[in-house]
Amino acid sequence: MTPDTVIHLGQEAMRIAVLLAAPILLTALGIGLIIGMVQAATQIQEMTLSFIPKLIGMVLALGIAGSWMLHMLIEFTERLILSIPELIG
Repeated sequence: MTPDTVIHLGQEAMRIAVLLAAPILLTALGIGLIIGMVQAATQIQEMTLSFIPKLIGMVLALGIAGSWMLHMLIEFTERLILSIPELIG
């Protein structure tokens, strides 16, 4: 296994991790931004106000994108396991 192979596997793993985290994190970011604007407009500065909407949004995002995320993870794992003979020899 060469250093280039290790770097390539690391880059691929990081790319998959970013793709898997993106739907949930972007949902939380969007909901937090909207709640923040509403709080700024109404001058209600309660920190716990955005928790429940973010939680509900993240669960919905996971429900919608969950099958895609699982498919990506399984595909990456299968490719990694099938490439073990090439990586060793």
